[in-house]
Amino acid sequence: MRSIKTGMILFTMAGSSLFLLAVNSRSTASQDSASKFRNINLPVEIRAASLVQMLTLEEKVQQMQNNAPAIPRLGIPAYNWWNECLHGVARNGIATVFPQSIALAATFNPILAREEAEVISTEARAKYKQAIRKNEQGIYQGLTFWSPNINIFRDPRWGRGQETYGEDPLLTGRIGVAFVKGLQGDDSRFYKVIATAKHFAVHSGPEETRHSFDAWCSERDLFETYLPAFEALVTEGRVASVMGAYNRFWGEPCSASDLLLDRILRKKWGFSGYVTTDCGAIWDIYHGHHLQPDSVRASALALSAGSDLTCGNEYAGLVGAVQQGFITEEQIDLAVGRLFEARLRLGMFDPDSVVSWSAIPEGSVDLPHHHELARQVARESMVLLYNADQILPIHGDVSKIAVIGPYAASVPVLLGNYNGTPSKPVTLLEGIRKRAGDKVQIFYAKGVDPPGPGARTLNHDEASDDPQSDSALMVAVKSDVIVFVGGLSPELEGEELDINITGFRRGDRTTLDLPAAQIQLIRRLSATGKPVILVLTGGSAIAADPLLLNVKALLAVWYPGQEGGAAVADVLFGDYNPAGRLPVTFYRKVTDLPPFDDYTMNGRTYRYFTGNVLFPFGFGLSYTSFTYRTAWADKEFYGTSDTIRLSVEIANTGSKDGDEVVQVYMTKDKSLVSRPLKSLVGFLRIPLNQNETKKVIIEIPVRSFRNYDSGIGDFVVEPGDYLIQPGASSADFRLKTPIRVR
Repeated sequence: MRSIKTGMILFTMAGSSLFLLAVNSRSTASQDSASKFRNINLPVEIRAASLVQMLTLEEKVQQMQNNAPAIPRLGIPAYNWWNECLHGVARNGIATVFPQSIALAATFNPILAREEAEVISTEARAKYKQAIRKNEQGIYQGLTFWSPNINIFRDPRWGRGQETYGEDPLLTGRIGVAFVKGLQGDDSRFYKVIATAKHFAVHSGPEETRHSFDAWCSERDLFETYLPAFEALVTEGRVASVMGAYNRFWGEPCSASDLLLDRILRKKWGFSGYVTTDCGAIWDIYHGHHLQPDSVRASALALSAGSDLTCGNEYAGLVGAVQQGFITEEQIDLAVGRLFEARLRLGMFDPDSVVSWSAIPEGSVDLPHHHELARQVARESMVLLYNADQILPIHGDVSKIAVIGPYAASVPVLLGNYNGTPSKPVTLLEGIRKRAGDKVQIFYAKGVDPPGPGARTLNHDEASDDPQSDSALMVAVKSDVIVFVGGLSPELEGEELDINITGFRRGDRTTLDLPAAQIQLIRRLSATGKPVILVLTGGSAIAADPLLLNVKALLAVWYPGQEGGAAVADVLFGDYNPAGRLPVTFYRKVTDLPPFDDYTMNGRTYRYFTGNVLFPFGFGLSYTSFTYRTAWADKEFYGTSDTIRLSVEIANTGSKDGDEVVQVYMTKDKSLVSRPLKSLVGFLRIPLNQNETKKVIIEIPVRSFRNYDSGIGDFVVEPGDYLIQPGASSADFRLKTPIRVR
């Protein structure tokens, strides 16, 4: 232990923590507050309040901005609240990069989601320990992470939909809760790291107007679609932080919404953590939404509604807001107290010997078993959408494979957005080459450049004279089979991108089609007579209907992470039987959808869409086949607080081992209220060996049948008859089980 004396303040270094030993003896009150703050046996609420008592107004306000400075006179080190770990520790050097969030949702596997988050939080702790040893407190080096993104992916045009867990509230909540628990850990005293549920709420594009638009939907859509995942993360996942959205909702900025932040989040759900704004969202209140004249009153409005922390420096205006009487210093104290409670619960001011997570070694980053888990998540996420003539897996008599496409050798397409830096990324081309070995010849041609600034764009019916395309045809004719790697990339879809080309605008899409140059090349490749396997990258749905005439197989691989190439090869060559399921609907054309900026749910997602789709939510093929034999509930009548135990017997009747994702949907024909067409109420991913039969039990709370009654301002479970339907997708119910709720 090493002591440092500066002026009248004595500090001690114990592991990674710097804490106060003594304060100016002239102040008995300060001594008492300091004694309470450093007393590790006191509740964190008392310790935090004691620290707040010692701060000046200016110091308090500085701590409410993401780049919080040190307070040397009290021994409080600097801290930056802004850190990212959407699918791996991001923007902080080498780290394991898992598949993008939408891919994690496609696994339909909350257990795997928690395992991934546990690895991410382990690497985060290791990196934090490294930073503290180096006396670094910079951005992306902390323990408060702004993940997960649990917005509902209501429209496939949204470029940030890749960051979410799809279009269904239940799936989003189940994956989200598991992810939060994996991040925050199971220590009753200290968080491993802090997770943040974002963006609260009713937020999913367009990116171009996100700083100014006002989202409107019905009260029923709000509570039945946009809020359930947030409620689950707060009440079940115990998420410690929530981030507001940029946009307005019902006229109020989300980061200054009394309805969202106070009446719903804190009073209705009992949230006790801290709320942060998105970056620059306070600036939006007076510059984008034009609801306040300046940062002083915009900051006062946000604080009064419940935003404790701002990503940015706008809260500097809170000093003036207190002085001018817009807010009180007591409101400041409440917010700052929440922030220091969070830091205390992370163990930032306590000896390492007290904080269990401090035992994680600095070297616990980028480990081989972390890589293997990334590969497993990628394998479980891949969705086989089409497989004509059983072209997949690639047969053993294939000796020449042409790998063609703009993303075959791309590293960015592995990573998606909000990504870390992998040490050894495996591109799809590398993965295929390694798996093919010496007995199979691999030919490669890029074929076409991805669209982007400076790239030539084509109309769908315009012929391409690109020399790269001609080169691709030359290698194609030499092959037995063509693997075309195309789709979307994070350069085309994402957060407020500086791009405006055919089909893409500011990170969003204006069409659901593949880029025209890719379509043209696929048609030319198909005309060679060689079978084409389309490996589809991207974070959203593609209107691939016309392509099915030109390809023999379609495999959606999303943004598959650092081990993506190895995982894709595992699936293509049959070393792994695909069992991913679509967390979004694949529509046939963009004109089937309502306007992008319309937030009503009518005509959106499998729950409300009445047209014909290309591939439904929950869909995915396998190299084997499954038969649903029986399903029965444990009772005939249920109360509103009961849980249904649904038994389903399933058999693997095919020729390979594989996983099946049992999905259970609820419908109610004779309802007195407006309801979704169908709703996912339970799911379970199970492994089944060839010729194996299993009986599984899926627990379904009757509470999940609830609908929102605007008359009483709360949920109710309507009594009557319901139909519980297990199946393989939202459009493939295999069995029916009626139940009655009294």
